[in-house]
Amino acid sequence: MVRSLIKFVRQPWAGLVAFAVVSAIAGAQPARAVLEIDITRGNVDPLPVAITQFALVAPNATQAASGIPGVISNNLERSGLFRPLDPASFIQKAEDLQVRPRFGDWRIINAQALVTGRVEIVPDGRLRTEFRLWDVIAETQITGLVYFTDPDNWRRVGHLISDAIYKRLTGEEGYFDTRVVYVAESGPADRRVKRLAIMDQDGFNHRFLTNGNYLVLTPRFSPKRQEITYLSYLRNRPRVYLYNIDTGQQEVLGDFPGMTFAPRFSPDGDSVIMSMAREGNSDIYVMDLSTRVISRLTKHPSIDTSPTFSPDGSQVTFNSDRGGTQQIYVMSADGTNIKRISFQAGRYATPVWSPRGDLIAFTKIHKGRFFIGVMRPDGSGERLLTESFLDEAPTWSPNGRVLMFFRQGPSDEQGRGGGPRLWSIDLTGYNEREIVTPIDASDPAWSPLSPLIR
Repeated sequence: MVRSLIKFVRQPWAGLVAFAVVSAIAGAQPARAVLEIDITRGNVDPLPVAITQFALVAPNATQAASGIPGVISNNLERSGLFRPLDPASFIQKAEDLQVRPRFGDWRIINAQALVTGRVEIVPDGRLRTEFRLWDVIAETQITGLVYFTDPDNWRRVGHLISDAIYKRLTGEEGYFDTRVVYVAESGPADRRVKRLAIMDQDGFNHRFLTNGNYLVLTPRFSPKRQEITYLSYLRNRPRVYLYNIDTGQQEVLGDFPGMTFAPRFSPDGDSVIMSMAREGNSDIYVMDLSTRVISRLTKHPSIDTSPTFSPDGSQVTFNSDRGGTQQIYVMSADGTNIKRISFQAGRYATPVWSPRGDLIAFTKIHKGRFFIGVMRPDGSGERLLTESFLDEAPTWSPNGRVLMFFRQGPSDEQGRGGGPRLWSIDLTGYNEREIVTPIDASDPAWSPLSPLIR
């Protein structure tokens, strides 16, 4: 007898119908699969995986049948860990795969993993998607899942399946069922329009959140809610806003007397930490969102800015010029025990703690070049992952394995070109890719995974 486990995903953004996920499809093998991928070092030989078109139970879900495998293929390929095989090389057809694959046919084309599936519209109008992941070498099913949702949400089903495959073959949580908010830029350099935009992590489902009437900066996701905080200038006066992505409603978090910089949520989502300038001096403050009470964490005649909590909320990293040059510091969450952790040549900025807690990402400026790098929280093990004319503002994927940032090139003598674009890099430093956006893009912020509620 096969046991089923039902999980419901809460509605993480407007218009989404809850998914029902059924695991333990008949035939799934509980034994440990032969296939596994080491993601702690550069993978120069990605795993060959065959992703078939999903079979149609009835001819009423054609878009999902062809579209979902495309989403999975693109996600896995962009991770740098997998090499999707050309469907033209497939010997066995999708309609013949519904009982058990002919594994010899897949070994001939050197596939090591095989993804199969089927889709249909069930009587209540929902899209039912079933997928299975097979170990071709061991001739076993590794995992299988079923999803129910509104037919319009087929792209998200593809992201959820991609996450399931990634987790089963790497042992790590995936990061494909996520979104990115960023600052969309347009117009000439002296009249730049900056507005908030949001999209899926692969660049699809793009939309603007603000109309560009006012300058916006530094959007950041809440770790618990479909909410972001950002900085906006209304009549040249900085204000920190909260924006609910589901409803489109926004509220002013604070109308502060001086300049305010880089607001960011605490790990529990109950407070916001930021840098504020009072009486000509910038220090780190934290605001309780329920009471709007502000507490001061640093008090120094230097510039302290870009604060970020550690994932357990016990520490804060920030950058400061209190040592004479811009460097990275770590302190306890109450503002005590301040320690400098960056000591290599160059200036450091925008430190961001990894969701895993093991690394701090940063921007480094040295000899006129910009770098995105990582170091341990004690400052050891510094590694530079990127280098260009201008790389800045790293943000972590929720599994702590990939960084997104923006890159800008030099403009010509007429001031043309050089617009900012989004890029990603994994921790190995070998998989650098542009994230395509419809217009110039800067200051990205990666969302957490949508939580599952059992």
